[in-house]
Amino acid sequence: MKPSVTHPSTAKSPRSKWWLEPAIALGIAIAFAVIMPLFLPVFRLRLLGRFVALAIAALGIDLIWGYTGLLSLGHGIFFALGGYAFAMYLNLQLPEGQIPNFFSLYGVDELPWIWQPFYSLPITLISIVLIPAIVAGLLGYLVFRNRIKGVYFSILTQAALLVFFNFFNGQQELINGTNGLSTNRYEIFGVASGAPEAQLAFFQLSTVMVALVYLVCRWLTQGRFGRMLVAIRDDEVRARFAGYDPTGFKILVFAVSGAIAGIAGALFTVQTGLITPGFMEVPFSIEMVIWVAVGGRASLIGAIIGTLLVRSAQTFLSEWSPEAWLFFQGALFLIVVTVLPQGLYGWFRDWAIPKLRSRLGLQPRLVSYPDIDLNPEVQQEHDELEHLDG
Repeated sequence: MKPSVTHPSTAKSPRSKWWLEPAIALGIAIAFAVIMPLFLPVFRLRLLGRFVALAIAALGIDLIWGYTGLLSLGHGIFFALGGYAFAMYLNLQLPEGQIPNFFSLYGVDELPWIWQPFYSLPITLISIVLIPAIVAGLLGYLVFRNRIKGVYFSILTQAALLVFFNFFNGQQELINGTNGLSTNRYEIFGVASGAPEAQLAFFQLSTVMVALVYLVCRWLTQGRFGRMLVAIRDDEVRARFAGYDPTGFKILVFAVSGAIAGIAGALFTVQTGLITPGFMEVPFSIEMVIWVAVGGRASLIGAIIGTLLVRSAQTFLSEWSPEAWLFFQGALFLIVVTVLPQGLYGWFRDWAIPKLRSRLGLQPRLVSYPDIDLNPEVQQEHDELEHLDG
């Protein structure tokens, strides 16, 4: 019997279903945001909201590390910058003429100029994204133009982290130094940001944002830009010989990753009620890497799952025995590196699902195409060329 072959011209183009994945992602996020408050008490819901905000930062780490192969140990900088930007806006929600109370502790009577733009909510929202992106872009430009990569890049990002940590710690008269900025008692849209109704809104906003950031990352990693990132990760020298300059790509993806961390920092800050230079300490940035390693590098879903699992395990184990978590975290990282190098999601995708299909007697999924014209990526490029010719 002659096998039936679907001709490319009659097959449904992947472009015709471009809306399907965004619709599913947003649908799951909205359902999650609506259903979880019905079952979880307020305290647990606030914890979950923080974990979801941290999952956004994990997506940024996955973009720069999983897809581009650049291990950043300094993303705490960008995370804290986003948190400080939003906290400064909330601290300025006072009657006209007043300034935040902590200034009086240091004899400051007039609001510093650097605070002035944060009276405006639109400027604050732009700053949450733009300031971390600019800092990341400048740092990336200084590093990547000198072709610094590998372990030297990781060391430099950690050194930058220490510089920012010490700088923010010493700015008592500007941002309250070590004590940081609290947000719970300040109002947003007439509601105290620490009130249950405001926290519910922040949880739902975090859930929708993680879906949107996922879609942005998905869009970036699926096209030619994403293939270039993977080429840089796998063999940067060959990419240069092919005529590409990886420097610009690396600067851009590092800036995007920094902006994503800034968004995560802002949402995390309003759900914890405090931002301090402590988020620029080395362990927190390393913890971000562990979330992605556990979930699975170069798999965006894995980064989200890894963050939720690790942070949930940390919470429950710490409630049972505070000392147990540190041992568990070390053991978890060792197991993932030595036994599950692709992370939990990679193990599930590459081993568990094929094994299950085999047990059920189903045919294994094709990993190659009998006809190159049937390859969806080839079809997509064919469509793009036809669109250009048209």
